[in-house]
Amino acid sequence: MIPQLPLALRWPRRQRFEHFHAGTNAAALAAVEALARQPGAPWVYLGGPTGSGKSHLLIAACHAASALGRTVQYLPLTSQVDRAAALRGVAGSELLALDGLQAIAGDRDAEHALFDLYNRTRSEGGALLFAAEAGVAQLALGLPDLRSRLGACTRFTLKPLDDADRREVLKSQAVLRGIQLDDAVLDWLFSRYARDLGALLDLLDKLDQASLAAQRRITVPFLRDFLRDAAEP
Repeated sequence: MIPQLPLALRWPRRQRFEHFHAGTNAAALAAVEALARQPGAPWVYLGGPTGSGKSHLLIAACHAASALGRTVQYLPLTSQVDRAAALRGVAGSELLALDGLQAIAGDRDAEHALFDLYNRTRSEGGALLFAAEAGVAQLALGLPDLRSRLGACTRFTLKPLDDADRREVLKSQAVLRGIQLDDAVLDWLFSRYARDLGALLDLLDKLDQASLAAQRRITVPFLRDFLRDAAEP
């Protein structure tokens, strides 16, 4: 049985459709929104590297579908010890989002459990949304029928935002907070800090709070001191 979390924890505020910065992934965003909001929409398979926004879209879809009164479940397969049992334990939701699909590749029991879940969900009129670090053809699946089923989904390969896009997102989010980020600050940040957009936005939240508490602008010296202090045990 998959433990049920409070909605506020299951669907984090930032991981909503309106907070997804699509870049070149606009078509994928539109397809996932349709799946979340329109019963009978084509099932979707998202491939892409870490940081490309796959989990964001799956959680956003669950939130949007739940807000419309649809029953939903989100299952991150990489965090499951017994993935076959986890897949057999989910059923009956109108939308089921399966994240980290690469974790079951080569696991015979888990692959058969997903194959059965796919067929059962189809017969019950539900919807499945998949995400993996690779496309269907690149997954080392041992069950040909499962590969065929996944290949029948509408498929997208998500691409992470490039540095220019990330800079623009940070600038726009800073403006919403009443913060001005100089190019020198962004240059220093991008040369020394993780470039995953989620991590950068989390850092911006913390910098906003710290700068307000210290009554200081966010400058390179302030940023350097903040990151140094944050790294200390």
